[in-house]
Amino acid sequence: MIEAILPAGTVAVDTFTEAPDPFLFPDEERVVRVAVDKRRREFTTGRWCARQAMARLGRAPASVPPGPRGEPRWPAGLIGSITHCDGYRAAVLAETEVITTIGIDAEPNAPLLDDVLPAVSLPQERDRIVLLRRDHPDVCWDRLLFSAKESVYKAWFPLTGRWLDFEDADITFDPLAGTFEARILVTGAQLHGRRLTGFNGRWLARHGLVVTAIAVVAPALAVV
Repeated sequence: MIEAILPAGTVAVDTFTEAPDPFLFPDEERVVRVAVDKRRREFTTGRWCARQAMARLGRAPASVPPGPRGEPRWPAGLIGSITHCDGYRAAVLAETEVITTIGIDAEPNAPLLDDVLPAVSLPQERDRIVLLRRDHPDVCWDRLLFSAKESVYKAWFPLTGRWLDFEDADITFDPLAGTFEARILVTGAQLHGRRLTGFNGRWLARHGLVVTAIAVVAPALAVV
């Protein structure tokens, strides 16, 4: 499903069931050795998706241990992102010479709890959500906003190694084009010779889920 909102050069593997092969490398196994069953299944299936994507890129299966912030630590030459929610797991990978950074997220297409939206959004984002809800009620825009901010952070961190708070990005959705723009409100890193000021992403609502994705194409391959 998520491949529909990703550019050429990426390889996506997703599943609505658990991994048929629960294999983990030793350093991955240590991460979930004492985890509850739900966490272990999410982690294992996410890594299974990642290794299926590696195979499609012609790569041997490799470990993907989490880093200090929980970010996947990819083998040299690869960049990717993993997401999971109830009933869905996905991984997206690409060669670093093709894609500079990737961030994906999936969430249930259901409203956030009442006290969550103020904590993850800016006032102007909440104002826009009111209008989006009125005109396009089939999408839970508060949940989609949360998902987009998760994708922004996942794309941001590999470039900067820095935390990005929810209030540090201002998201605007295009409900007809299925796209969004993320304006970064803090000083970004240098990206392709320019200061990083934001990301463009895509979103999709399908099968009871909302999914978001950001993939920055390497400059040599970007369309001018």
